[in-house]
Amino acid sequence: MDLNSTSKFIAEIRKEKHLTQVQLAEILGVSEKTISKWECGKGFPDTGLILPLCEVLGISANELLSGRRLSTEEYKNTAEQNLMELKSKQEQSTKHLLTLEWVIGYISTISALLMIFVASFAVEILAWRIVLMIAAVTIIVVGIAFAVKIERDAGFYECNNCHYKYIPSYKSVVWSMHIGRTRYMKCPKCNKRTWQNKCINDD
Repeated sequence: MDLNSTSKFIAEIRKEKHLTQVQLAEILGVSEKTISKWECGKGFPDTGLILPLCEVLGISANELLSGRRLSTEEYKNTAEQNLMELKSKQEQSTKHLLTLEWVIGYISTISALLMIFVASFAVEILAWRIVLMIAAVTIIVVGIAFAVKIERDAGFYECNNCHYKYIPSYKSVVWSMHIGRTRYMKCPKCNKRTWQNKCINDD
């Protein structure tokens, strides 16, 4: 997949459809700036927007990924390659998100512990101690909330019993016992509770 070819192709087909960037943005529910980034090669549509964009432009997802119109024979030859490239990009994005989860978790925990330490041993004024304690609790709660959201949204969990891969509810993630990213949860398919591992693809 050539991002430069795809960006030019989006702009070309949009103009063929007599749509402005603003009109296309309104149809897809995104900003004009987002469309501009796509057409300048500075970004690529999220997976959830690929099919809606293709529908509006009257092209196939394979043509979008290829950056050009395809004949029937070319369509068959490039379909698998484009899907593999797209999947690779999704997996890379998931890995970055999961790394970000660890960074947020460590930074928020260390920051909160430092504030608690300072409030306990380095500050004599009670009001400042209270402020620091409240700030520490706020940081750790917000940090954990962001980390849990990233962990829940990035990739999938795999049931060790039936090997079904799924995205659990926030409630399941928050209240489950866990060791790192391995969580003890109930599988929605076989309804058995097992230790379920985090995975980055749904193969």
